[in-house]
Amino acid sequence: MATLPKLDLGLPTYDSLFSTEEERQDANAEKITTIPIDKITDFKEHPFHVTMDEDMAKLIDSIKENDMLMPALVRPKEDGTYEMISGHRRKFALSQLGRKEMNVIVRNLDDDQATILMVDSNIQRENIYPSERGYAYKMRLEAMKHQGKSVKEFNGDIGTVYEKTTSCQVGTKLRSDVALADTTEFSARQVQRFIRLTYLVEPLQKMVDGRHENEIKIAFNPAVELSYLTESEQYDLANAIVENQRTPSLAQCQEFKRLSHDGELTTEFIDDTLSEEKPNQREKLSFQMKEIDQYFPKDFTPGKKKDLMIRLLENWAKKRAREQER
Repeated sequence: MATLPKLDLGLPTYDSLFSTEEERQDANAEKITTIPIDKITDFKEHPFHVTMDEDMAKLIDSIKENDMLMPALVRPKEDGTYEMISGHRRKFALSQLGRKEMNVIVRNLDDDQATILMVDSNIQRENIYPSERGYAYKMRLEAMKHQGKSVKEFNGDIGTVYEKTTSCQVGTKLRSDVALADTTEFSARQVQRFIRLTYLVEPLQKMVDGRHENEIKIAFNPAVELSYLTESEQYDLANAIVENQRTPSLAQCQEFKRLSHDGELTTEFIDDTLSEEKPNQREKLSFQMKEIDQYFPKDFTPGKKKDLMIRLLENWAKKRAREQER
């Protein structure tokens, strides 16, 4: 005898009839769980550097003393592992302490949601390199473009998400970079300038971040101009900077950009430009007059003090020259 198919009459289930609203909400609530650290992979193309610096040492000491107070946020992967959304630094700290597990909240997120939460949970840190901020804004901007009419705003360390429309009162869609700027302390133009840093080759990125091995530092505005050079031109420039131990000024970078646009920037011009000593890169000796006032008569003017110091140095140089001739 054939069985009749079950009809879905839309009636409540037995469990729902005899469970309280509190129990139903609790069943749907996200739970903190503990999973092995080796089951958690870093977020794909995570833009923030996780290094053993002073802040990390403080975090390790804090976890050692108080344990990890805030759970990380992860999303499940098809292979049974998890991808980190928020908590890369905590994971590193736990690994340094020899811990094998960490407390997490597991949340199902699509790629765009995960990207926005990953960026927003890290961008709030105090010490962020300019290039890190650029990559983060670039990733978030792309995710916002994918989402279409709405973007997600982040609040809280474990990623509470609120929806925000990108449409204005007359119904025209806002530019994504303007919507992104609304979530930051910067203007849309400044956000785009940070994103330009992602077009720099790695040696120049390290220079603008202040993490170059030769301790060479390029200012933000010149670095933005250099981002318009071709990759090979940027490598030529990076090599010339190291060789000459000098960085280009903003005006020089703008000239590099113009010549690159016209296809006229050469290695020789870069070398010649950097071999010229900039006024602000000449060695200067400075001290306060009160440090040497005790060695001069009280009625000596600054001009007389200068003249005397020069004469004394001249006599000292002549004496050294005579001694070396013996």
